[in-house]
Amino acid sequence: MKILVVEDDQTTREFVIKALEQQGFVADGAEDGKEALIMIISCEYQLIILDRMLPGLNGLKVLSAMRAAGVDTPVLILSAMDSVEQRVEGLNAGSDDYLTKPFSLAELLARVNIILRRNRPISENNEIVIGSLSVNLLSHKVFLNNQAITLQNKEFILLSYLMKNAGEVISRMRLFEAVWDYHFDPKTNVIDVHIAKLRKKLEVDGQPSPIETVRGAGYVIRQP
Repeated sequence: MKILVVEDDQTTREFVIKALEQQGFVADGAEDGKEALIMIISCEYQLIILDRMLPGLNGLKVLSAMRAAGVDTPVLILSAMDSVEQRVEGLNAGSDDYLTKPFSLAELLARVNIILRRNRPISENNEIVIGSLSVNLLSHKVFLNNQAITLQNKEFILLSYLMKNAGEVISRMRLFEAVWDYHFDPKTNVIDVHIAKLRKKLEVDGQPSPIETVRGAGYVIRQP
């Protein structure tokens, strides 16, 4: 999952990019509005973190221009302009959220994940599709490269949860909470066993499983 960080302060920009990359995202940076607009038009991003006070072309003008060009990528405005009127103006301009500086990194990452979850496409027939992998939440049918994959119930719940949060590194504790509801001791290897079985079933046509291990952090399914 790809995120663009538009911030003229190099220290802040690099700090945010590093934090996003540690969470498993791919992050690009832009230091001014004109550079950002070129990148937004030419590349596909799942989220844009946009400073409001930018040299040349300010954040609201960038936002207005990208919306006029038909780019509906979600935008999180990051700004020291913190009055109620300024926040409302930013939201009315077409942003999805507004976070004021100075900000907590934990809150920034939480808002990023909330926006991405809110905007993750799920079709009318309750399918989640990531690349050639699809899961139907109603029929419990799974297809990879047009081949049906038979999963046990816990394997299906585990895969569905990872796909709903695609691009986000999910910790073992979150998987215990979401899939097993803490019915197992977190020190057991139940997650490792289920992940291993699930990976094996998803190795189709000689292709590796889409589930990746992020050492010391958890598991992730990347957006193509």
